[in-house]
Amino acid sequence: MKKKNVGILLFDDAEVLDFAGPFEVFSVASEVHNYSLFDVFTFAKTESPITAVNGLSVNPKYSFENVPEIDILIIPGGNGSRELIKDQTVLDKIADIHQQNELTMTVCSGSRVPAVLGWLAEKPYCTHHQVYEHMQELAPTAIPKKELRYVRSDQHLYTSGGISAGIDLSFFLLQKLFGKSVVLNTAEYMEYRLENIY
Repeated sequence: MKKKNVGILLFDDAEVLDFAGPFEVFSVASEVHNYSLFDVFTFAKTESPITAVNGLSVNPKYSFENVPEIDILIIPGGNGSRELIKDQTVLDKIADIHQQNELTMTVCSGSRVPAVLGWLAEKPYCTHHQVYEHMQELAPTAIPKKELRYVRSDQHLYTSGGISAGIDLSFFLLQKLFGKSVVLNTAEYMEYRLENIY
């Protein structure tokens, strides 16, 4: 079985757990299964260090120029997502990846990206509780699901609520891809309770 490439987008003022949480879920899932499931990596517009929310410096592994093919795209949120959606180069790259990949997931205010790209029109979505008002401006016909941790927004787009909800969505997608036993093995290693998943 060919390993799936999980690409996590980074940008300045990204929320740390938005990208680190899913990174941990998918990379640990692979680790505890003989590194057979995923190659997990970060990428950004350039390979220059990015400064996440609260000052964490992170080095993207790849730039837009050399990033490998991505099967699963993860778009985190954070304060920087407001600036991110103004960058047409970034939006074009995300759209290109999404057209060719297996699935895309957003975490927290990362939902702004599919909103401005028009992917959420008349579709359900989740985001951070403080972002729903802005989302109504960006995607007025989209359907907010404030009561949910995550939701399937369309055929291969999933959106999740704020920050820690990205971990729950990652486990949900892990089960969808590889089944419950892989989820349980991963959660046991991480000492993560799965009440939010089932």
